[in-house]
Amino acid sequence: MIFEHEIPTGSKLYFGESAKVKREIEFVSAELLENLGFEEIVTPLFSYHQREGFDSAKSLLRLNDEENNEVTLRADSTIDVVRIVTKRLGRSTESKKWFYIQPTVTFPTQEQYQIGAEIIDGTFEEVAKTSIQLLAEMDVEPVMQVSNIAIPHLLNEKYGVSLEVLKAMHIEQIMAIDLDWIEQLVRMNTLEDLNDLSAFPSDIKMELTKIKDAVEGLAYAKIVISPLYYAKMRYYDSLTFRMFEDNALLAMGGIYNIDGVEAAGFALYTDECIAFKMNNEEK
Repeated sequence: MIFEHEIPTGSKLYFGESAKVKREIEFVSAELLENLGFEEIVTPLFSYHQREGFDSAKSLLRLNDEENNEVTLRADSTIDVVRIVTKRLGRSTESKKWFYIQPTVTFPTQEQYQIGAEIIDGTFEEVAKTSIQLLAEMDVEPVMQVSNIAIPHLLNEKYGVSLEVLKAMHIEQIMAIDLDWIEQLVRMNTLEDLNDLSAFPSDIKMELTKIKDAVEGLAYAKIVISPLYYAKMRYYDSLTFRMFEDNALLAMGGIYNIDGVEAAGFALYTDECIAFKMNNEEK
């Protein structure tokens, strides 16, 4: 029996203090992003293109339009922002920096509010530093995990390592692979671990060097290296980052390619930021 006051599991309800904190976080973030030269965009809740961003369509909420074309609810903002800006707005705008404050919805009833930004022809350093600034406004200095999605793809395509093993991070199976340098790769965790890359083949070495250069460019104290991390979003193809505080994922971003458009972006997970801020205020 479903009571009339119940809401579905995974859906969000904010009231009183939590609604106030949510509004404050979104207001401060919008003001900072505007000051950094970003323009705001609000994308449609319905989309034709969400399937292309996910390894599996199982997480998408699907329905049909009046002509029976498949439509999904917005499960990710990045693809639609890039396509709308480059293809629909086209010559009507010269801006390459856009931000959004809106929720995503995934199957079966999971809502997730996000504060995100995309920069056409942007760099990893731009989006990582912007994420750091936004979180600093919330008085949080989380751990930043830096990865390079090209490394798992190389391991899979050239060295026979299953992507499923990498997704699940089965360390024992990875360590058992017959590659002289695999243990050194698995154990990488700090910038200092990237100082000597002589053991690696040239293709892996090149991608590890990209991580090293990116981390040095950020000059952020709380960074860990995770070269084996594999993002489930299809469009990420190189450097990515995730930001954690007390095991809560507060932000994620990186550089990517969508329909030949090179861009960089990130998303702050508003719900986790609200929980962090409210927990801190209670202490």
